[in-house]
Amino acid sequence: MGMSMKKFAAVVRRAIESLPEEIKRHLDNVVVDVEDDPSDEFLREAGFTDEEIEAGDSLYGYFMPLEGASASDMLENPNRIIIFRNPLEDDFPDPRELEIEIRKTVVHEIAHHFGWSDRDLERFDDNPDPFGG
Repeated sequence: MGMSMKKFAAVVRRAIESLPEEIKRHLDNVVVDVEDDPSDEFLREAGFTDEEIEAGDSLYGYFMPLEGASASDMLENPNRIIIFRNPLEDDFPDPRELEIEIRKTVVHEIAHHFGWSDRDLERFDDNPDPFGG
């Protein structure tokens, strides 16, 4: 049995709260949501093939930038980060590892908000806890 959604969301919230102030002050126009799973349609829109979806490939998190918005629109329609509970829990059944991976996922998606690409972030992939959770 995995974490309740409430506890999972609390881990996500702690990950955000533990970020340095110089990062947090730039997150006013970012909403971080927690959902159970991405839908198949969502995965397709994110670039997954039907074969990858059938094989069980999924996402831990996703950054959804608001494109082409004016400054006033950004307050009503902020950038959005979604953290997906079930794929993380499925791949990391150990509670300590799960908390580390939640934190890594949150930081990874926030890095996209700052313009970092997946390729930029690859250097952190082999470090089990690069953020000192």
